[in-house]
Amino acid sequence: MISNLKYDLPASIVVFLVALPLCLGVALASGAPLLSGVIAGIIGGIVIGFLSDSQASVSGPAAGLTAVVITAITKLGEYEVFLLAVLLAGVLQVIAGLLKSGIIANYIPSNVIKGLLAAIGIILILKQIPHAVGFDKDNVADLSFIQTDNENTFSELLNIFSFFSWGAVIISALSLLILIFWDKLPFKKLNFLPASLLVVLLSVGFNALFIELFPSIALSNEHLVNIPSFRGFSEMLRFPNFSQISNINVWFVAITIAIVASLETLLNLEALEKLDPTKKQASPNRELLAQGAGNALSGLIGGIPITSVIVRSSVNLNAGAKTKLSSILHGVFLLMSVVFLSAMLNLIPLASLASILIYTGYKLAKISLFKEMYENGLNQFIPFVATILAIVFTDLLIGVLIGLSISVFFILKSNYKNAYALQTIKGKGGDEIKLTLSEEVSFLNKASIKDTLLTKIPDGSSLTIDGSQSKNIDYDVLEVIHDFNTYYASKKNIQVKLVGIKPLLNVA
Repeated sequence: MISNLKYDLPASIVVFLVALPLCLGVALASGAPLLSGVIAGIIGGIVIGFLSDSQASVSGPAAGLTAVVITAITKLGEYEVFLLAVLLAGVLQVIAGLLKSGIIANYIPSNVIKGLLAAIGIILILKQIPHAVGFDKDNVADLSFIQTDNENTFSELLNIFSFFSWGAVIISALSLLILIFWDKLPFKKLNFLPASLLVVLLSVGFNALFIELFPSIALSNEHLVNIPSFRGFSEMLRFPNFSQISNINVWFVAITIAIVASLETLLNLEALEKLDPTKKQASPNRELLAQGAGNALSGLIGGIPITSVIVRSSVNLNAGAKTKLSSILHGVFLLMSVVFLSAMLNLIPLASLASILIYTGYKLAKISLFKEMYENGLNQFIPFVATILAIVFTDLLIGVLIGLSISVFFILKSNYKNAYALQTIKGKGGDEIKLTLSEEVSFLNKASIKDTLLTKIPDGSSLTIDGSQSKNIDYDVLEVIHDFNTYYASKKNIQVKLVGIKPLLNVA
């Protein structure tokens, strides 16, 4: 990791700058103490960064869990009781990792994962446009379609015309130009300085210039990062109420958090592998162990739940990170920011951070990705688009489940058609028909094979059912073949020859 420090250090600073307002925003949206989000971010960076097998994943409090957290805090009635549920959720994740439950990530189709990435990209663009033009009434971490302020993603865009800041527009426009054209400028040779970090530094300088020369367009505090002042760890840390360990509601919340956090993490890990140009593989089981340890510690000292987060991970990759040292250092910077750097960081305009996230969204939802999926066929394109729409208008998990359901439909449809090959040879004595079964014939193919035998084999023909190429024929399919051969073929005067198909045993 040390050999890549020149890449990971500047990348970690960029991720830290993006993660800081998101940590505070998620905590605010969750109804939790403000610094609980920073605690979760610190643990997600340092602890999970050390334990994780992923070189690019960045963990922290996730916007997708805000609804779960705010409901849980309300239900349990006391934040310290909620912390106990977070701790227990972490323990359950560790158990899931030991049981190798991470294997479920291998069963998410590629079109759904790519739809997830594109959806996150679109959401980032739509949600950050208001912040890029100076409308900062909305929580920076609110990524849901229906927002906590009763607005939605699209109605919020209409509000920007009522709250328009030329200072924010100038900063975000210049930031985007630098991000887009950085690789075409001679400065790109300064690979130790990512474009994302440069735009943050320049934005602070521009706003200082506005304050001195053009005060009418200078950005006020509500348009800047806002870290609460540090008053000591005793006020920052809070601890679980272990007396509620037998409370059934605590266990219900713990199980809910463990399931949702684990699914989000596994989905993000799978998606990240598609973004990583090096295609480094990370163990999903080890990731569950790392996330579980992180959540247990977060619950123990006052933090909200943690998952792997695709937004921060994407920013990490775009900033040039090579190893997980970037994630670890971003956690260190989060800790330092709360203790030492709040005054300095509170000078950073949200517009510059919005520009970084908009550019990240563009990288996730490129037009070329839509073109690629369309060229792969409708069975890939339709689940891809359905996943995008479902995530944009609901949330990540519901959207993925909808996309997965539609993808499974197309898989079943494909299996329905590809279970066999049917060949007919016309002859004077009647048709000779050969039905050749595929290599794997599962119960999913039962309906199509039964329909073919009963409706597409002419009376008086000769039928050969060839299973010699099949490695496995499901019992349900064998039963269909047996019933046709025993009962229906004689009634239709069809001569049946079975090749490579074992007789069905224990049939009355």
